[in-house]
Amino acid sequence: MTQGTHDLRVGLIGYGLAGSVFHAPLIAATEGLALDTVVTSNAERQAQARAEFGADLRCAADADELWARADDLDLIVVASPNKTHVPLATAALKAGLPVVVDKPLAGTAAEARDLAALADERGLLLSVFQNRRWDNDFRTLRKLIADGELGDVQRFESRFERWRPQPKGGWRESGDPEEIGGLLYDLGSHVVDQALVLFGPAVRVYAEADVRRPGAQADDDTFIAVTHANGVRSHLYVSATTAQLGPRFRALGSAAGYVKYGLDPQEAALREGRRPAAGDPWGVEPEALWGRVGSGESPLTGGGRPEPTLPGDYPAYYAAVAAALRGEGANPVTAQEAAATLDVLEAARRSAREGVAVTL
Repeated sequence: MTQGTHDLRVGLIGYGLAGSVFHAPLIAATEGLALDTVVTSNAERQAQARAEFGADLRCAADADELWARADDLDLIVVASPNKTHVPLATAALKAGLPVVVDKPLAGTAAEARDLAALADERGLLLSVFQNRRWDNDFRTLRKLIADGELGDVQRFESRFERWRPQPKGGWRESGDPEEIGGLLYDLGSHVVDQALVLFGPAVRVYAEADVRRPGAQADDDTFIAVTHANGVRSHLYVSATTAQLGPRFRALGSAAGYVKYGLDPQEAALREGRRPAAGDPWGVEPEALWGRVGSGESPLTGGGRPEPTLPGDYPAYYAAVAAALRGEGANPVTAQEAAATLDVLEAARRSAREGVAVTL
């Protein structure tokens, strides 16, 4: 995107997986936003950022450099390790800057609500990057439900499964509670958020969390059962140990069901260096991967009808953030919504530890 006179200037903290694959490309592709500064102390990552986004890109070794020039910036994006989310978001808000924080917003719902209160007190935007609300399959299922195609949904199954038999290490797989690692808070943040968006508040949570792989320290095979206030039951699976992948979604209603296999293609595209651009197809998958809607038959044997998958649209998140900052739209993902997700994740952690169902 060509930087315009009135573009909102963004400081991005962190240039690992989240910063380099998701946030920086999406910010740069959003009309009205300009990637101004990347914070990373890693010289190779600084060079990588400048190679993609131009030699004029500012790089800083420490977030304190952003607070020192807060008047030059319009938005801070926190894409650093989980344990830094709360202190960095707090510092940004106290510096008078709106903030986007990668999920999970915090380690606890109480911390998330404290951040929300601080943002409200300062009159600043605090948004959470729940990009998978803009996955192709989620957008499609949401439309099917809104259109009444499934009748009353009674059970929702969501699987975010991978086959990674060897741990990669790093903070995401650390057993240190301060790191807020493990799949419950990583992929679990996505599947719980999606379930709450679709079916509303949770009233009861049961979970099983295991450490399956030799040498692993944090949960790598976790199941969460959520009972929603409206009676829908969500069965959510996140795993790094799944040798045969199940359907991404199976939503079962009083009139029909929807079954969808395969992951949204946007993350893979971003990892491969492809970038969303105006006028070019983005987030589109081939017809062979479409889900099926029907009743009484297996979709694997041709049961039901193929349901065209809506394109995935991660760029819509930052477009909505830009609109919200200009007073032209709502915050796309609020801190209070993130706190509700953390209520479920905390309950799931307690349930798995104590072997009990937890009432919220």
